[in-house]
Amino acid sequence: MRNRVALLVALGIDNFGSGLFLPLGLVFVIRVVGLPLAQAGSAVTLGALAGLLVPAFAGRLVDLIGPRTVMICSHVLQAAGVSAFLLAEGFAGVVGASVMLAAGQQLFYSSQFSLIADVAGEGPKDRPFAEAAMVRSAGFGLGGLAAAGLLVWVGREGLYVVVMLDVATFVIAAAILSTLVTPVPRHLPRCSASARVWRNRPYLALIVFSGLFALTMDFFLIGMPVYIFNALQGPRWLPGAIIALLTVVTSLGGVVGLRLTRKLTRIAAMRVGSALFAVWCLACLMVVFVPKVFQPVYLLGATLVLAAGDLAFGPRSGALAEAAAPPEARGRYLAAFQYAFTLAAVIAPAVVALFSVAVWIPWVLVAACACTAVVGLGRVGPRLPAEAVSPTGR
Repeated sequence: MRNRVALLVALGIDNFGSGLFLPLGLVFVIRVVGLPLAQAGSAVTLGALAGLLVPAFAGRLVDLIGPRTVMICSHVLQAAGVSAFLLAEGFAGVVGASVMLAAGQQLFYSSQFSLIADVAGEGPKDRPFAEAAMVRSAGFGLGGLAAAGLLVWVGREGLYVVVMLDVATFVIAAAILSTLVTPVPRHLPRCSASARVWRNRPYLALIVFSGLFALTMDFFLIGMPVYIFNALQGPRWLPGAIIALLTVVTSLGGVVGLRLTRKLTRIAAMRVGSALFAVWCLACLMVVFVPKVFQPVYLLGATLVLAAGDLAFGPRSGALAEAAAPPEARGRYLAAFQYAFTLAAVIAPAVVALFSVAVWIPWVLVAACACTAVVGLGRVGPRLPAEAVSPTGR
């Protein structure tokens, strides 16, 4: 229990810092470092792309030295990367800082599922994953609110405060993991060639369909402001209110979502979540037929549909990925599972850019991806380990 509480505290602090800095990272590069928008965006994107290389070897580190050590290293590397933004001069300096930060983030994501599973102990991991998601969502949301407050009250100098606070959160999180989370003994057999991820087609399919879930969420985060401002000419407060609503619901509703779907298999719950994502896309597309005065309330209501889909899909996908991985190669499998989220983050901006072609194209595309996940998960479910799909003792 002490391990679980300490880990949740560390995750909450880590995500509070990420909520402080990540939404303002590009703003810091433009206003403080002084790069023009095009160069700033290119430099940060190059760093993010370099980070995509990390999960390929991070899983081996997790299996070799344990997820706690890898996560501690991720916090140290992220602290160094954020600190480097303070010293960055010119395009090359921003690229270097972005590479360190992105590499640290990918180390974190490649080890978090394994560490949560280790700390949770024996039995199904649905609830531990749901609790971790709740804490992380709450931490990120509070960090975003704190960053907004600093910019309002302090102004441009608040960007420096945001960076320094973010560095401090990574250091504190690493210290908590080092001192309060006891390493879990790992006596695993040597990984055989048959346990390699790329040979496990059902698991690769699970990664793909989980990536379609992640694409919906990333599209929501960066696409909704574009849709509201450019297509609907909506009020400036609405995107923030929508994201805040999603944060509140997902921060408080994780365990409730598990209870409401407790009679479903993991695959069935994920299919329900994907179907709700498709409904959300179509509902948002139909907002053009709603009188303008009612559009904000309508979109806030549609966000509840998205939140329900996230609560149904998110914890189940992580628990299924963990349970379906061979014990001797769990670190490698869960690191590979991280590509579902990293690739979605890369693809989402391109999908949002399709608004410039026609306002309906991104919505139909994302809805089609969600429907593909509904069908695909139904087909891949019987090919995954039965105990992973429908565990006993839930």
